[in-house]
Amino acid sequence: MSDRDHLIIFVRNPIIGKVKTRLAATLGDEKTIAIYLKLLEHTRSISMGLQCDRSVFCDEKPALGPEWKTDDFFITVQRGNDLGERMSNAFKEVFEEGASSMIIIGCDCPGLSTKIIDEGFEKLKEFDLVIGPAKDGGYYLLGMKRPILQLFEDMKWSTSSVFDETMITASQLGLSIYRLPVLADIDEEEDLKNYPEFF
Repeated sequence: MSDRDHLIIFVRNPIIGKVKTRLAATLGDEKTIAIYLKLLEHTRSISMGLQCDRSVFCDEKPALGPEWKTDDFFITVQRGNDLGERMSNAFKEVFEEGASSMIIIGCDCPGLSTKIIDEGFEKLKEFDLVIGPAKDGGYYLLGMKRPILQLFEDMKWSTSSVFDETMITASQLGLSIYRLPVLADIDEEEDLKNYPEFF
């Protein structure tokens, strides 16, 4: 790792029955794991187009395919009791390794592209915070030049208020904010309709 841009990718290991449970509730486990593997590959592919360091934080002991196990990715495990604590720890860890700017993404947004992530890193030269709002009220991308840990505290994760609460906290901290385009995540079967060309 070096004093440069760093992409943090949060993933769940692709284990049947353990990913996208809301999607699986209507589609079943087999279709859901196939969709998740496609989302994982999309995320890997767009990240390979970036000139940056890349860390993959798995939810448990890594169980990713061989395409991830290259020098292009540093693979590790998330630490913390909830999503906020795990993201906070990831930002701290990457910053301590010498990153100059950091962006975190998940692997459930087919609309996310190399171009959008590049734009995020570029805008971090001007702004304290870069955020990509998700249609469901969360966010699909968050970027910063230093760990702003207050953004991860006292948050009701996986709710429609995450983006708004994050913006309120950022404003209270006096941060300059750049918003990326609104995109849809894939959490439920209905969300698939946002990307007919992908699925």
